[in-house]
Amino acid sequence: MWSDCTPGCATHALPRVPATRGARRLAAFTHAMRRALTDGERMADPGRLSAHARALMAALGIRREGTADRFTVPAGGPGTLIVVNHISWLDIPALLAVEPVTLLAKREVGGWPVVGGLARRAGTYFIDRGSPRQLPHTVAELTGILASGRSVAVFPQATTWCTAGQGTFRRATFQAALDAGAPVRPVTVDYAQGGHAGTVAAFCGEDTFIASLRRILTARALTVRVTAHPALAGEGRDRRELAALAERAVLGGRVPTGPSPTGPSPTGLLPGEPGVPAPRPAPEPAARHHV
Repeated sequence: MWSDCTPGCATHALPRVPATRGARRLAAFTHAMRRALTDGERMADPGRLSAHARALMAALGIRREGTADRFTVPAGGPGTLIVVNHISWLDIPALLAVEPVTLLAKREVGGWPVVGGLARRAGTYFIDRGSPRQLPHTVAELTGILASGRSVAVFPQATTWCTAGQGTFRRATFQAALDAGAPVRPVTVDYAQGGHAGTVAAFCGEDTFIASLRRILTARALTVRVTAHPALAGEGRDRRELAALAERAVLGGRVPTGPSPTGPSPTGLLPGEPGVPAPRPAPEPAARHHV
């Protein structure tokens, strides 16, 4: 799956901060990074991992907004499959700052400065996106992780986009949720500057970490909003329908209200989840999704 976004998509929506402020942010970021890396194996502790992620975001001058709730669905059974849109390398510390769940990420993420170390300490499961032969093995491994009770966050777009409303979801990871009987939690990550939509945080195409970091260090009033939508039930659905429901929730910020022809819930939401609307007499027109 390819993104139409390029480094040219990443632009400042507001005037840059003064160079002196950018320099102070860089010093604070370097300090926070060193503290995280020198923590060694202790950084795997969930509380410490979240604290380091929050410290890195604060050092960059990024204010966090949105849900303060955990992503995982409280239960004594399988873990939760957390599906998230992908915009930037910042998505990883933004998620870990809320809840240090296991991540499923492309192999290249492990080599990213700073974020790669955080991801490894979080117990990230790295996969080779360029090897289709590994896909059945990856789905089986993910099924086992979820069945063991561990929750996993995945980026089903498989690539980055400059805004939260673009791209489509690949379906393979949703099969793992179905096989494990795991709930699916759609989560939207979005960035803004001064309350206005912005793309300065985007990390797309042939962009480099250094170039991206420079933009972020000089970004004025940058905020990240992490929104956890109501969890989806997989019972009575196939991976196509489950992926479509999650995609609409994440990319559109809403869950479709049309009844499923086979599912027990008119929205696919888990019983007791907030925001479950009453059944509608007729389904909405089906959304178009790429195969």
